[in-house]
Amino acid sequence: MFDKVMTVTGREDTDMRILFIRHGDPDYVNDTLTEKGHKEASLLAEMAEELEMGDCYQSPLGRAQATAAYSLEKLGKKAETLDWLREFPAKVDLNRSEELQKAYNDTRMDGERYGMRIVWDMLPDYLTRHSEYLDRELWRESKVAQYSDLISVYDKTVTELDRLLECYGYVREGLHYRVVRENTQTITCFCHFGIICVLLSHMWNVSPFVLWHALALAPTSVTEVVSEEREQGIAVFRGLRLGDISHLYRGRERASFSARFCETFGNKEQRH
Repeated sequence: MFDKVMTVTGREDTDMRILFIRHGDPDYVNDTLTEKGHKEASLLAEMAEELEMGDCYQSPLGRAQATAAYSLEKLGKKAETLDWLREFPAKVDLNRSEELQKAYNDTRMDGERYGMRIVWDMLPDYLTRHSEYLDRELWRESKVAQYSDLISVYDKTVTELDRLLECYGYVREGLHYRVVRENTQTITCFCHFGIICVLLSHMWNVSPFVLWHALALAPTSVTEVVSEEREQGIAVFRGLRLGDISHLYRGRERASFSARFCETFGNKEQRH
């Protein structure tokens, strides 16, 4: 893995650059894109050259690969599929905690048992009354962490991220990265909202619950982080843009509501 020949982009910048691109408007049932999602991905591809995507990686899931295909074809590139870029798969077992059964919206029984739930999809009232979820360390000791595979899946995922960054000269060391080889390359990851939040939480040293609940990255949005080396050999990654959908504005296409829940509770068309 990661044995491709690395090429430096034509940018004049002197930092490493990572683009996280969320898939287009999803058809989750069939793991592909809706008609709108295909249009969004096509509009993104019109900006692909401007984005200077560099080395491309993609999730193994269909909706992410369908999104990437438009830009890859435009650029004449191929993407390497990385299994850990799939949507963050950790699930919580509500059968083991009465407290958590009330923390997740529309919790339903599957026969005589509750179905498994995505770990981050909890109600805001519960989240904000339990500050451990917002703490950089204490989220690992939370009820959700106790009754799910959250920690093991999270740690495996961010370890894979660090392995990838090491290939580009950045080695995780405590809460920052040690620069063993400076470069100005770009890597682009076509993936999913939940996993983007996980990767950013690791790079920024915050609880993933903060980003899961504070961000809403629209389909085909572009999130850009770059390395900053104020001290020689010590790098951190800072965000230049979060959830950029300028390609949709340019194409006069409204952003999809996917990844959001509702603006007002009374709006039944939005609430889900």
